[in-house]
Amino acid sequence: MQNHPPAGPTPRTRLARLGGVIARHPRSWVAVWAVVAAACFAIAVGGVTGESLFERLHSGAPTVASESSRAQDVIAQSQPALETLTLQVTGARLDDPATVARGAAATKEIAGVPGVKSVRSPLLSPKGVDDPRTAFLLEGGSPAAGGFVTVVDFEPGQDKAAQDAAEAKAEQKLLAVPAAMGAQGSVGSTNKVIKAITSTVERDLLRGEGIALPLTFLVMFFVFAGFIAAGMPVVGALVSIGGALLSLFVFSHVVDLDATVVNIVTLLGLGLSIDYGLLTVSRFREELAHRAHEVPTREEVALAAERTVATSGRTVLFSGLTVAIALAGLLIFEASIMRAIGVAGVSVVLVAMVVAITLVPALCVLGARRLARKAVERTSDVGFFSRLADGVQGRPVVVIVGIVVVLVFLALPTLSMRLTSSGTELLPKDAQQRVFFDQLNRDYPALSSPEVTVVAASADTAAVTAWAQQFKTSPGVESVAVQPLGATHQRVDLRVAGRPTSNDAQDLVSRVRGTTAPFQTLTTGQAAGQIDFLDSMAARAPYAVGLVVLGTFVLLFLMTGSVVMPVKALLLNVISLGAALGVVVWIFQDPHLEGLLNFSSVGAVESMVPFLVLAFGFGLSMDYEVFLLSRIVEFHRQGVENDRAVSLGLQRTGRIITSAALLIVIVFAGFVAGDILIIKQMGLALVAAVVIDATLVRMLLVPATMTLLGRWNWWAPAPLRRLHDRFGITE
Repeated sequence: MQNHPPAGPTPRTRLARLGGVIARHPRSWVAVWAVVAAACFAIAVGGVTGESLFERLHSGAPTVASESSRAQDVIAQSQPALETLTLQVTGARLDDPATVARGAAATKEIAGVPGVKSVRSPLLSPKGVDDPRTAFLLEGGSPAAGGFVTVVDFEPGQDKAAQDAAEAKAEQKLLAVPAAMGAQGSVGSTNKVIKAITSTVERDLLRGEGIALPLTFLVMFFVFAGFIAAGMPVVGALVSIGGALLSLFVFSHVVDLDATVVNIVTLLGLGLSIDYGLLTVSRFREELAHRAHEVPTREEVALAAERTVATSGRTVLFSGLTVAIALAGLLIFEASIMRAIGVAGVSVVLVAMVVAITLVPALCVLGARRLARKAVERTSDVGFFSRLADGVQGRPVVVIVGIVVVLVFLALPTLSMRLTSSGTELLPKDAQQRVFFDQLNRDYPALSSPEVTVVAASADTAAVTAWAQQFKTSPGVESVAVQPLGATHQRVDLRVAGRPTSNDAQDLVSRVRGTTAPFQTLTTGQAAGQIDFLDSMAARAPYAVGLVVLGTFVLLFLMTGSVVMPVKALLLNVISLGAALGVVVWIFQDPHLEGLLNFSSVGAVESMVPFLVLAFGFGLSMDYEVFLLSRIVEFHRQGVENDRAVSLGLQRTGRIITSAALLIVIVFAGFVAGDILIIKQMGLALVAAVVIDATLVRMLLVPATMTLLGRWNWWAPAPLRRLHDRFGITE
């Protein structure tokens, strides 16, 4: 059994010196982080500032400055959007005058609520429930079905407290209407949908972490064979979660933060913190094994801390920077939600990095004696992973071809990927507000927003009507309605069968925008907004990809001194991420496994998911790439030849990468169990990405390609070699 002790004295790099400082004052570092973590949780979720993060969240389709948004601005000038509250009543005897009279009397009281602007109800019509002007407020257009709606409009410009008070009082009065009529009723609104989504996000977050943290602790107990070592990464993860929530709370004061951002960003912080904590604790125990005394002396503990921070700390910094670069690519996009995720994600990565190179080493120093019991000189150069590497190196071409075929097969469903931006569909099918709006859209279609709206810059209603009639024959179009929009514009509402972002709706948007009109037109609606969002993302994508590729290439070059390995890493990541997206399309769009994963398919993938999976998945893939390459490079610089360096690197990191992948799969699986559809899609996509990357790519494809390339792995043009000799980061 051969071992490779540290090659010579520890270089006194900045990281090594930081490790020495931590070793001298571990309790101070832990105390500072304890205070910081407590403050983070108190501010972000404890409500010490008067409101918590979850009270500041919003929800809605992603938007960009576009034709669709300009049309909405024109509409808002003449028809400003009002906050509304809608009552749906079923089982009412609308053929009984006494019942209608009781309902009308109760409805009239709503108008007296402070903050209420108007009340629309068929019960208030002077001509009674048979008035054709209010037929759109009756289920089926007639009183025979026994169903109707009442819509309350609130005064615009009220502050949040006044609006909330008005809605609460109006809801109380609304629910008195069906009670007076001996019927059933339910109330819904956009604000209620947002509250339902944010409360579900909060519940999913608690559930996800409630599942992830105990299971990760259990797995790490078996990995480290001890409670103390297992608890250190978990403590680091908890602190990182606090930092993540605080950063999101701060950003919520700068931009409107979508509710789904919280779980996405917190999920990343939790996963990275556990990965980095696992790496740090493992390296500390490995360094502690090189001691002369059974009970380590303070000097031996300090040396182990210096070596750990200098080596694993360097790996964490490289890994964190690659993840941060991947997320920084989101800042290139125009959509504010993508920028918010990018900025918040980068800040969370930075917190995870700092925790891993300061708090976790401090905990290791405090628990050094307990860790030393398991830290013995037994790290072998031969084991499962080295034998796996030897087997792969014996037939690299067969392995490469086989794995690439599997990954391409998994990626094939992405060719048929359809995208959508869901509203209430984000909620579970049995959620109260989703049931409410599904029923409202089915029974009262006139109250739903038209799928496509055209704003025509013309005062001539007849001319606009004549122009709009040509779209009546378009596939799926059910009706065309024109109404004046102020003095200088007309509004054309086109209702299309199916979902608001259906293919028919999107095709109609394209046809309208491609049709010449004798006046200026602007097209909006959910389908138009999605088209504009995706067009904006596609226009900025090359710049975002360029930033990520360039930044990652530079970092990997500084670490390895090679131009081949960064290029290879980028190509392998693209293939594995394509496979992960293919799995998402197969499950959520086609669909499969609805019952097992407890979701109802909308026949498409949420429009943000592919971009977020590429950013987050790329970062996590590079995370494992850096873990593996850092050890291979370390052995190569000690003079070990290429294939042996690969075998040793895989043997030393295989267990860590596999454990880290298992832990992060547990983290993401906790969110797959959640109720919000986009979080479920993101969680499953990242589970697939991690599993594919940590098994097929890192364990098989990387050793096979490095074996096939041989000494070319380390090639770089002479000018770049000189540049690396001067600026490369080795320790």
